[in-house]
Amino acid sequence: MRPGGAARGGGGGARLPLLGVLLVQGVHIVLSLEIKADAHVRGYVGEKVKLKCTFKSTSSVTDKLTIDWTYRPPSSSRTESIFHYQSFQYPSTAGTFRDRVSWVGDVYKGDASISISNPTLRDNGTFSCAVKNPPDVHHNIPMTELTVTERGFGTMLSSVALLSILVFIPSAVVAVLLLVRMGRKSAGLKKRSKSGYKKSSIEVSDDTDQEEGADCMARLCVRCAECVDSDYDEAY
Repeated sequence: MRPGGAARGGGGGARLPLLGVLLVQGVHIVLSLEIKADAHVRGYVGEKVKLKCTFKSTSSVTDKLTIDWTYRPPSSSRTESIFHYQSFQYPSTAGTFRDRVSWVGDVYKGDASISISNPTLRDNGTFSCAVKNPPDVHHNIPMTELTVTERGFGTMLSSVALLSILVFIPSAVVAVLLLVRMGRKSAGLKKRSKSGYKKSSIEVSDDTDQEEGADCMARLCVRCAECVDSDYDEAY
């Protein structure tokens, strides 16, 4: 019994390293290909929209690499193939996206992006990007939620509002600074008047000069008037 039990125990011990190797290999396979895509994309009716998808693979890109884009309408489990790539581009020639899907990626740069021309409100839904680069075939499948809306008055209003803010804020800042400056100046004048402010010698001399100038002008005018009167009397 003991030898047999020992033998079975030895077999169980041999399985443990093998299981560990498989687990390590499994993790390596899962992480060998990584795909990323935008979770949410907004598009406008009639304007081309890009669905971005990038990938990283531990293996070199070969002609066996494949890319598949699928589409699922809102509140539906039905999926539709809209694009396939393997050395060449194979956009959908039927269905909702017929002749509207274009390839804008570069597999040698890890780019698997596509674009959709003339999008409509009916194009709203979920898009998924799947990449396989043998032997890297196990990977995550990211999904992109596309929301198509009309570029209407609301969008124009938001642009106008932004422009108004950019113009109004600097003007408001300048106006506030001017008001503060005027307020300080007014407060200073009131403070001087209350404290019995006396003019400096320079200000006094300026006032004296102005008064003397005014007197001189008055005297000159009187003399001119007298000259005119004397001339007028001599004439007669």
